Order: sequence, then C-alpha cells, then structure tokens
Amino acid sequence: PKAPRARRVAMASPAVSPDSSSHEALSSVNSAPACSPTSDSENLSPDELELLAKLEEQNRLLEADSKSMRSMNGSRRNSGSSLVSSSSASSNLSHLEEDTWILWGRIVNEWDEWRKKKEKLLKELIRKGIPHHFRAIVWQLLCSATDMPVKNQYSELLKMSSPCEKLIRRDIARTYPEHEFFKGQDSLGQEVLFNVMKAYSLVDREVGYCQGSAFIVGLLLMQMPEEEAFCVFVRLMQEYRLRELFKPSMAELGLCIYQFEYMLQEQLPELNIHFRSQSFLTSMYASSWFLTLFLTTFPLPVATRIFDIFMYEGLEIVFRVGMALLQFNQAELVQLDMEGMSQFFQKVIPHQFDSCPDKLILRAFQVKYNPKKMKR
Repeated sequence: PKAPRARRVAMASPAVSPDSSSHEALSSVNSAPACSPTSDSENLSPDELELLAKLEEQNRLLEADSKSMRSMNGSRRNSGSSLVSSSSASSNLSHLEEDTWILWGRIVNEWDEWRKKKEKLLKELIRKGIPHHFRAIVWQLLCSATDMPVKNQYSELLKMSSPCEKLIRRDIARTYPEHEFFKGQDSLGQEVLFNVMKAYSLVDREVGYCQGSAFIVGLLLMQMPEEEAFCVFVRLMQEYRLRELFKPSMAELGLCIYQFEYMLQEQLPELNIHFRSQSFLTSMYASSWFLTLFLTTFPLPVATRIFDIFMYEGLEIVFRVGMALLQFNQAELVQLDMEGMSQFFQKVIPHQFDSCPDKLILRAFQVKYNPKKMKR
C-alpha cells in the first residue's frame, strides 16, 4: 500500500528548526506527571535525577512559552532566536535553556564517557528529545558516522550516473511536498535530496533506490549538510535493519509485520479479532510506520522525537509506538468498519499527540516488549 501523504509541516532547512512556527521538539509537555521519567531512572544517582527534573521543568516552561507565542498574532521564531514572550516563565526559561545547552555541549565533548559510563542517563535524555541545534552532531555520534571513508567518495559518486535517476527524480517531488525546503523543482532541498539518493543507489546497487527512504534522507538533510546526511543514511541502512527493509524482496518488512501482528494478537486480542473480521490487514496501516519511521504519519515535531529514540534504540521504538497507538485508540477502532478505520488512521491518529509528544513516548515505553520473544 502507498504510504499516506506527508502531513503539512512548517518550514525547515539545515539551519532552521523542523517546527519553527511552534514549539521546539524538546518543548512538548503539558504537565509533569504525563512526562515523568521512564523506569530506567530508578538506577540514577540523586544528581542525575535532579538533572532530569530540571529538564521536565524546562519542558513545562517551554510549552507555556510556545503557547503564548502562538497567541501573539501567530508570530514566528526559529529555535535559534531568543525566547521573548509575555509569559512570566521567560526569565526562568533562559536559565533552564542555558543549562540544557551546557549539558548537551558536555555530552558531545565527552561522548565516549557518556556512552560507556552514563548510558542510562543518556537514554533518558534522548527519550526526552535532543535539542534541535545538537541533533546533527548527536545523530552522527549515535550511529558512528563521523569518520566514514565513504564520505570521501561522495563527490565522485555525484559525477557518475545511476540507473535509478529517473525514478528518484519522479519521487522527490512527493517527498515533504508542502515543506518550504523541498518545495519547487529548483529548490535546494530537492537538489541535495536527489544527490544523496543517487549516491546511495551507486554504493548499494542491490537496493538501489526504494520509495520511502527519501523521507528519512529528507529529515537528515533538515539537520545537516548532504555529505553528513549521506554518511548517516549509509550507517542506518547497514546497522539498523533498514537495508533489509528496503531490499527488493522486502522480506524484512514482512517479518516486521508478522512480529507486530504477534504483539497485536497477544496484547489486544479484541482489536485483532475486529481487524480480521473487517479484512483490515496490518500491512495496510503499519507498512509506512516501518518504512518511513512515522515520518509520513506524524507532523515533524512528533516524528523527529521518535527518530531521536530510533537513533539510539533501533526499530524497537516503531513496535512500541505502533502498539501504543492501537492501545490508545482501541475503543474507537472496534466501532468502525474497514473504511472508517482507514479514515481514522489517515486523519485522526496523526494529530492526537501534536501538543504533547511526550505522552506518546511515555505510552510507548509502557508497552510490553520482549526482545528475546521477538527474535524467536
């Protein structure tokens, strides 16, 4: 089935937040209880717990700040501008924002130590959202894409021709079609997206080009220059099961759908029976979840939060978020017929967590997931 069209998203470029007209991805909670630390926090030291509490407070203040910004003539700001609003939270916000910058700056500078000795805290912080201006470097560090030999081949690859070029050109116009960075045939976004997709099709001729992968590359290009985006994409294909997902046979996608159906049958038997009675196949709604990592399902601020976690924890987050969505909507879905469910997945589900992505993340980590059972 075709992946649903990308939803309307605000302007972004390598220097602009994915959601410059609303709150930054980190600022996504309405209340502290809805976004409390996940179970891993039980093993954290008092200092680290205090740090998480600070971030929670920042989330709350950023949310209040962004709401007041939206009410002021719809004025726009990007994540690099100073946060100025009528909100009384502003003065506290600047201190907390400064703390976050210092913290993430320290994480980047002491990366090896954080990966080895502070893994639990790092995981907690990533689940709460990587601040926009740190995403480019943190994503590269997470997938070890900072010093890849293939980067030196990139300019040479661009001089070559690929058998996939016509197909790539055709699909590029359908990738984030309403996004300013990618709008128009002559846009910078379409040009660099074409370059990265073509270069990849030349280094991996078995996969070549697969529809859907451009959404992932497009998100990378919103954060970083094309050479870096190319290296990260190569690493994602090699190390994160994506190459298997995008192979011509798509056998890995079939496996993911099979595993997801097992979880559905085990955890939501009533909904599973209803889906079957309506011939509503798992592939009809979940294929795009796995192939585009929710980038064609949710608006960018929500999808990017999921992508942050994917970069550290892999495809498990897709299973978790998918199951959380079904749990959250089970009561409504069992009342609908096949057509009604199709409409519900396309129109209702994408915007349920716009104001608080953390609620979705929290629900996802409450889903039962047994890696050994999934592997078996």
